[in-house]
Amino acid sequence: MLRFITILLASTAIAAPAIAQDTVNVPADETVDTTEIVVFGQGETRQVQEVGSKELLILAPGTSPLKAIEKLPSVNFQSADPFGTYEWSSRVSIRGFNQNQLGYTLDGIPLGDSSYGNNNGLHIGRAIISENIGVTRVSQGAGSIGTQATNNLGGTLEFFSMNPNSGTGADANLTYGSENTMRGFARLNWGEAGGIRGFVSGVYHAADKWKGGGEQRNWQINAKALIPVGDAEFDAYFSYSDRAEQDYQDLSLEMIRRLGYDHDNFFPDYATAINAARNIFVAPINNRDDSYYDASGLRKDTLAGYGLTAPLGEGATFKIKAYYHDNTGQGTWGTPYVASPNGVPMSVRTTEYDIQRGGVFGSLNAEIGDHEITVGGWYEHNDFTQARRFYAFDSLTTPNRDLTKFQRGPFFTQWLFDFNTDTLQYYVQDKMTFGDLTINVGWKGFQVNNEADPRVQGALAAGKIKSKDWFQPHAGLAYKISDKAELFGGFTQVTRAFVSSATSGPFSTTQAGFNALLARGLKPEESDTYELGARYNDPVFNGVIGVYYVNFRNRLLGVPTGPGIVGNPAILQNVGGVRSIGFEAAGDLRLGNGLTLFASYSYTDASYRDDVVTPTAIIPIKGKTVVDTPKHLLRGEIAYDSDTFFGRVGANYMSKRFFTYTNDQSVPSRVLVDATLGYRFDAGLRSPIELQLNATNLLDKKYVSTIGSNGFGNSGDNQTLLAGAPQQFFATVKVGF
Repeated sequence: MLRFITILLASTAIAAPAIAQDTVNVPADETVDTTEIVVFGQGETRQVQEVGSKELLILAPGTSPLKAIEKLPSVNFQSADPFGTYEWSSRVSIRGFNQNQLGYTLDGIPLGDSSYGNNNGLHIGRAIISENIGVTRVSQGAGSIGTQATNNLGGTLEFFSMNPNSGTGADANLTYGSENTMRGFARLNWGEAGGIRGFVSGVYHAADKWKGGGEQRNWQINAKALIPVGDAEFDAYFSYSDRAEQDYQDLSLEMIRRLGYDHDNFFPDYATAINAARNIFVAPINNRDDSYYDASGLRKDTLAGYGLTAPLGEGATFKIKAYYHDNTGQGTWGTPYVASPNGVPMSVRTTEYDIQRGGVFGSLNAEIGDHEITVGGWYEHNDFTQARRFYAFDSLTTPNRDLTKFQRGPFFTQWLFDFNTDTLQYYVQDKMTFGDLTINVGWKGFQVNNEADPRVQGALAAGKIKSKDWFQPHAGLAYKISDKAELFGGFTQVTRAFVSSATSGPFSTTQAGFNALLARGLKPEESDTYELGARYNDPVFNGVIGVYYVNFRNRLLGVPTGPGIVGNPAILQNVGGVRSIGFEAAGDLRLGNGLTLFASYSYTDASYRDDVVTPTAIIPIKGKTVVDTPKHLLRGEIAYDSDTFFGRVGANYMSKRFFTYTNDQSVPSRVLVDATLGYRFDAGLRSPIELQLNATNLLDKKYVSTIGSNGFGNSGDNQTLLAGAPQQFFATVKVGF
């Protein structure tokens, strides 16, 4: 902790004037044209889109910002709950790259790799309340080289908090809906443009699970302030989040056929769970893995960042930001495979997390003739403690353990590790403008040092490993054909650093396995992305088309040594490459009088280029489609918005997805329909009162949402699927005064 405080104080002392992120965080209404549904990156030399706050506000309040971007080309988002916030099921992939291979930032602050295992960051839903997001920027390729990320092989998601409004006022909304959903949000704004201004906001959200017993709830506080200091401006951001989610049961195709989509864990039926742990089942349940007593994900996060921005003479700007993140978490599971010492045939198994990370990043930008040159850097130190522990149930008849609370008093610690990760990254970029032609060239480089220090080693690995690549080039161009049309194209090479964790990455194996991978020279994953496309924009139509080719090399795969749920370690190894080619198109049509149409389509052909060779077998996957990568994604919307009435209906089609590497098992295609209907009326307040109705899965489709919740197998059915939420309705009242 002292080290992080020193970093933060020193960073401010170094740079009187500075900022927050590589791209200036300005209010949404100055970044995104609110008459457009999506801004398609005019002038950018790569495929990139921006979505404004309007997209989130028309969805059911509390909806994840990841769900708001699923309409964009090549973005595949899945979750088992209607809001897209349930983290065990939340998955986003772009062009065949999974969520751990994408980069995430909030106001430039790195959010890590979005893994459920929570080793180097936090999900965006815990970093900011959805109503406080101003702009979301999605790069389908490898993303901006200035992003604070060492894992953005296949894309970058940059979130920007809204800036405080001018004037003093308050905004509030209250939502009630299906499954006893109750959500309240309030935000207080103060200050004037050009002066000190800020906001403080809070939210509470609770809902019963849509099947089985239990609930999912969270409460959160956000605060932001902007303070002018001469020509410079100071910014500060703070977030605290407390989330508790009881889990849904993972399913297989066979379980869905035998037990149905609505099958879930036993909770709160403790007696039946005890019997099942003794292999006494009630039909149609016939084994211990059909249902567990209960499971949950618990997370508490504190995130803070502050920075300054200032001009350094004419045409030059210096920016810097320091940040700190503290996380405490537990993933719990009522396991029937380890008995409590007192004879109860179950115990509570936890995976426990404790993150303390801090860092600083900044950039210097200067315009020199036809050149706009930017040089930037980022440093982070991450202390991460992870443990696997077991806690006893006290009685055969009454559960003494509430899995929505942090567990205390373990009877056994299987392993306990302290991980230290140091990240150093820099980048250089030159944007050259010659009339209608813009050329963008540059590169980034990094070194990431990983160390695992065991306190209780168990069967896992300890040691040191590092990844470095000091030259990852980027080149692109954009050419204006006319005032309305432009061409763009580019190339980006990116390397993904190793992670420090006992449940993923090079340390999630045996000591012998770790020593072997060091001896044979484990290589970090790399990708080369080539893009070519065209954009068009006028007052009626705004759109983009593009094609891409990706060469993904040194793919890392944890080759399992047994069932993952009972803790068997995997052996990490390089298993070859992936080739992806695809086509993307999107556009919105403004028909006038508040009526708009939007559509997007993407085709992805992502396939493995090599068979996987293990010590005992050769897995024939060469030429097979990458798991969880639908070939076709099609989205369409019709929306209307006047001074009084507003509404939208959207349809989302996804083709079938494979969940085995040999492609012998898949889930079918599906179409989901969501709808919004609203009414505004003037009550003499600062803004009109809004009544909003939202329907998710309007046609009540039964379908598999998330695949790969317990990883992907080589072949055969696997308990790694989650059912999607059924039809849900929510009503919201919004006021501003």
